[in-house]
Amino acid sequence: MKRILLTSVSLGVLGLTGPALAADLPVYTKAPAYAAPAYDWSGFYVGVFGGGGWGNHNVSNASGPASTFANFTSNYSSQGGMAGGEAGFNWQSGNYVLGIEADGFWSGINGSDAAAVNVGTFPITSVDQDNLRWGGTLRARGGIAVDRLLLFFTGGWAYGDLVHTNTDPVLGADQFTVHGNGLTAGGGIAYALTNNLIGKVEYRYYNFNAYSRPGLPTFTANGQLPYTVNSTYSVVTVGLDYKFGGPGPVVAKY
Repeated sequence: MKRILLTSVSLGVLGLTGPALAADLPVYTKAPAYAAPAYDWSGFYVGVFGGGGWGNHNVSNASGPASTFANFTSNYSSQGGMAGGEAGFNWQSGNYVLGIEADGFWSGINGSDAAAVNVGTFPITSVDQDNLRWGGTLRARGGIAVDRLLLFFTGGWAYGDLVHTNTDPVLGADQFTVHGNGLTAGGGIAYALTNNLIGKVEYRYYNFNAYSRPGLPTFTANGQLPYTVNSTYSVVTVGLDYKFGGPGPVVAKY
């Protein structure tokens, strides 16, 4: 009888304390899903690029503008390839990326006004030709990053080594080299393929300022009137950069 009574009392105590003990037990909940850390663009990088471009050239001399032009005697274009290398540094704060970049390039962009001269479109009989051989730039960069995608713009100083040739059908050719200084500006899209490899597509505009061929003392070496040439270029390239170090300090987002 005593055993039955003790068993009943024990079961009653457990029934009263059960809810309190259950309330003290930890409740299992599903862990939040892990989100990959945002990519950090900060750091040094080096790379290569290649592509093609075209130039626009305006020639002005004492004969005045041609009937088809408002302010110059002749106009012609040039085309060709370009390839080079670059190095730079980026610094990222939030979604904003600032940096500096320098590059050097080889160019095969060249062209002349031979076709127009041959059909008598211009009021001159000599042929002008320009060849952009090589150059370099030093630029600032800025952009907005969305994780591994970067939209950027760039601008700064540009240098170009150009060869100009003027050929007279009777008096021959007068060739000289121009070391042009000017400005460049453009923009593009970059994407981090891995933590270290970055691919990009970029457009750049170059203006190396006008240069002149003076008379000696009245005419050039091949008997032409003194003239001035203004050359600008547009280039589209694709590139691949290597960023040193890992992905950098990042903050995981949940």
